Amino acid sequence: MSRPSALFRTWLVFAQAVTVALAMLFVVMTLKPEWLPRGTPNGLLPAPTLLQAPRLAGPAGGASAGLGSGGYALAARRAAPAVVSVTATKMARRNPHVDDPRFRFFFGEGAATQQQVGLGSGVIVSPEGYLLTNHHVVEDATEIEVQLVDGRQARARLVGSDVETDIAVLKIDLDNLPVIVLGDVRALQVGDAVLAIGNPFNVGQTVTAGIVSALDRKQSDTPFQNFIQTDAAINPGNSGGALVDDQGSLVGINTAIYSRSGGSMGIGFAVPVDTARTVMEALVKGGSVRRGWIGVEQRDLSAELAESLNLPVQSGVLVTGVLQDGPAARGGVQPGDVVLKVGDREVHNSGELLAAVASLPPETATTLALQRGAKQVEVRLKVAERPSFNREKER
Repeated sequence: MSRPSALFRTWLVFAQAVTVALAMLFVVMTLKPEWLPRGTPNGLLPAPTLLQAPRLAGPAGGASAGLGSGGYALAARRAAPAVVSVTATKMARRNPHVDDPRFRFFFGEGAATQQQVGLGSGVIVSPEGYLLTNHHVVEDATEIEVQLVDGRQARARLVGSDVETDIAVLKIDLDNLPVIVLGDVRALQVGDAVLAIGNPFNVGQTVTAGIVSALDRKQSDTPFQNFIQTDAAINPGNSGGALVDDQGSLVGINTAIYSRSGGSMGIGFAVPVDTARTVMEALVKGGSVRRGWIGVEQRDLSAELAESLNLPVQSGVLVTGVLQDGPAARGGVQPGDVVLKVGDREVHNSGELLAAVASLPPETATTLALQRGAKQVEVRLKVAERPSFNREKER
């Protein structure tokens, strides 16, 4: 009997390998389906289909349907189905006493491996299954579960998160999802009626009403957050939930409260939906948010400061320090310069300078229009990527 050829032996080995691989895949799919990746890599994720509410002719919350009907039932019915509960499971920190036999005797072996469960809310913003929530809700989570108002549950995949804005994007694989309509933050005014929807204290979906107390409210911990402040009750568990206008359109993602007791004191904060949308699009496209950075310290130029420095301009951003060998230093920016423009975009305060620089893609070139003493100069520099650290004056 002749010996099998080399080609036949190669085919036989290949066929056996494929058979073993398929058998292993079947076993994993049957016993441990969570081991299998869900969805596709970030670069291949489908773009979210977002629903934008038409811009109203009058101010938001003016002569609204909500007020005309004597309540906000219509707005709640429109928005509430798209607000979900988010359960994030996290590994607990290892107890430093776990190696002590006496500790194990009294508390057992499981004391070191007990898991922590965090509760929050999220908002479905596209039929592809994308959700917006807070970074702090899903931070370090090993497993994320989402429950819809209709009772359906699904394991969520973390697409990405941005600690600077406290926004995270999740994705679930379910059909016929309720989707919230995005509102127009630019039309929002102080005094407009808003609803906060979420799952406070895990009691179930709850709707509270209030007004917009302030706009562009800044916090000291990060320069990228310009909050909507509201007196609608926001409590633990509302984080990541929806702040909607009286038409039921999403205007913000509830994020934080000011409280001395841990409960609502009528001072809550939400990330504007336009900021959340920009972050989401960046996370879906690339898995992270890349921001421009030039390496300067600055302060707003007041009229008194301009007069004391004998400057001919009354507004702009005064450069008080330049990072050695940073992009600004290499481009020729000096302490004492006043930044008037970034590219074609005028800047009048530190916030506008930060936003203008952050919006530039790293590794691209831009120009700065500067007031240097009595003359105006223009410098060209290459924008770097903002480092991961977060300091109030580092830009």
